[in-house]
Amino acid sequence: MDRNTIFGGNPLGVILRLAVISIVVGIVMKALGIDLGNFFQRVNELLRNLYDLGFGAIEWVLEYMLLGALVVIPIWIIVRLANAGRSKSE
Repeated sequence: MDRNTIFGGNPLGVILRLAVISIVVGIVMKALGIDLGNFFQRVNELLRNLYDLGFGAIEWVLEYMLLGALVVIPIWIIVRLANAGRSKSE
């Protein structure tokens, strides 16, 4: 394997591109209030918020499903009983 294959191009060019991209990402992160001191704390908060959001969405769906079931299930039972009574009389 030659070094162009490993680096994806001229190694010096790749290093310069990575350095420029790293500077741009560093500027954006600093503007968002993320620095070296709190980086892992922010990642932990992000993961915790995503976890909570996932279970919050499940809780939201279950709440609406149960609320709808309070109306749908009794109507379904009434329709089934009405259809069963009609089938026996025919």
